[in-house]
Amino acid sequence: MNVVHHRYVTVQGRRLFYREAGPADGPVVVLLHGFPTSSFMFRELIPALAGRYRVIAPDHLGFGLSDAPPADEFGYTFDALTELTAGLLDQLGVVSYAIYVQDYGAPIGWRLALANPGAITAIITQNGNGYDAGFVPGFWATVWAYHRERTPETEAGVRGALTREAIRWQYLTGVPDETLVSPDTWEHDFALVSRPGNDLVQLALFGDYATNPPLYPALHEYLRTHRPPVLAVWGEGDEIFGPDGARAFAGDVPDAEIHLLAGGHFLLESAGDQVADLINDFLDRRVKS
Repeated sequence: MNVVHHRYVTVQGRRLFYREAGPADGPVVVLLHGFPTSSFMFRELIPALAGRYRVIAPDHLGFGLSDAPPADEFGYTFDALTELTAGLLDQLGVVSYAIYVQDYGAPIGWRLALANPGAITAIITQNGNGYDAGFVPGFWATVWAYHRERTPETEAGVRGALTREAIRWQYLTGVPDETLVSPDTWEHDFALVSRPGNDLVQLALFGDYATNPPLYPALHEYLRTHRPPVLAVWGEGDEIFGPDGARAFAGDVPDAEIHLLAGGHFLLESAGDQVADLINDFLDRRVKS
């Protein structure tokens, strides 16, 4: 098995944790995690990709083992998380890279691509939304209500996503065999989002999610203009970002490779080997050494 290194770097005065593996001179793949997890979600994917690729997986500020300053000390927005990610990559000397985006990792990845289109060698989206078609209304109704009006009632709706049961639901929904998913996953995430003050960090990002759909037209233009290789590998049972979100990429990138697999939002937990095989094959064919 390929060795994985666990490292820290300070960016804009904030200490960020990241995992890294693979040859230092290999093509770079950056793994961007979603809510409510961290680079922990990539713990098995990283060594599976590191035979040929330099794999870098950071924890966003406020998540995992990165710093988590209070929400009244740091303005948690997707723009700010993107700036920190760009700063981390700059410190590591990364000038071109493929991105794997999932959930919150998608709006961060899209901002990186829009800011520096020439840096992106390929896009792998695993339940990482970029189209209105991907939103499953039953899940997003409470978030949209929070965006329309901040009240104790709408805040209670989004706070529900921070509970152990809600996080467990994210991991298990749509998975054909729930015994494949270790309880370590949701217990790990729940413990970290339950740290004092982290609820306000997560509320800030739920609120700022309203800035993401307005970026979609620019994303679609970027995809049509620059035509990066795109692999959409999607848990078809996801009740947060549905499979229409995967299919939509083909409208802007006709040669996008789209795979709908039996699984849910955190597809790596139940179909990790299958996803790794698809990614390695895709990168081997579509990304220059």
